[in-house]
Amino acid sequence: MLAAFGLAAAVDLISLLVGAELGHQLAKPLLMPLLAAYVLTLAHGLKATGGSPTAPRLLAAALLLGWGGDVFLLSDADWAFLVGMGSFAAGHVCYLVLFGRRRTSALLGAGYAAALVGTVVLLWPDLPAELRIPVAGYSLLLTAMAYRASSLGLAAGLGGALFLLSDTLIATGVAEWPQLPAPDFWVMLTYIAAQYLLTVGVLSAMYGERRTTD
Repeated sequence: MLAAFGLAAAVDLISLLVGAELGHQLAKPLLMPLLAAYVLTLAHGLKATGGSPTAPRLLAAALLLGWGGDVFLLSDADWAFLVGMGSFAAGHVCYLVLFGRRRTSALLGAGYAAALVGTVVLLWPDLPAELRIPVAGYSLLLTAMAYRASSLGLAAGLGGALFLLSDTLIATGVAEWPQLPAPDFWVMLTYIAAQYLLTVGVLSAMYGERRTTD
C-alpha cells in the first residue's frame, strides 16, 4: 500500500510538472485512500502488540476526510472549495483528538499564533468577501493542528508545518497573489509530504518507530 501511495504521488507530481491534467485528475484521488489503507493494514498486523484500537481508525478517518477535500478541490466552483475546506477541517479535528493533551512548546505556540494573525491580516483584503470568515476559521483550526502535531515529535511536527504551508499556498492563489511557477505542484508536494509525515508520526507514537518503517 505504501509503495502504491508513492507511485500515485509520483504520477501526480510529474503530471503537474508537465501539464498532464488527466494524470493529476486520476492520481490525486488515489493518494489518501492508499495511505489510509496502509494505516489500517499495519494496525491490523500489529493489533496483538497492544496499540490503541481507536487511534488507527481516527488516523484513517483524518486521511479519508483529506481525500474528500482533495476530490472537491478538483473543481473550481466556490461551493466545492467550501465543502472541501470543511472536509479538511473535520480531518484536522481527528488529528487534534489523536494528539491528545501531550505537552508542546509555548514558544512554538507563540510563533504559530503570530503566523496565523499575520497571514489572515495580509490575506483578508484580497480574499473574496464570502470566503473571508470561512478561511479565517479554517486557518485557526489548521494552525492549532500544526502546532499540536509537534507534540508527537519531529516527523509529525514537520508534517503539520507543511500542511499549513500547503494550505497557505492555496489561500494565496485564491487571493490572486503572485504565484511560484507550477503552483499546483508545490501545493501537492507539500500536502503529500505533510500527510505522510503526520501518518508516520502518529504510527510511531502508537507502535514505535521500528515497526512503522519495517
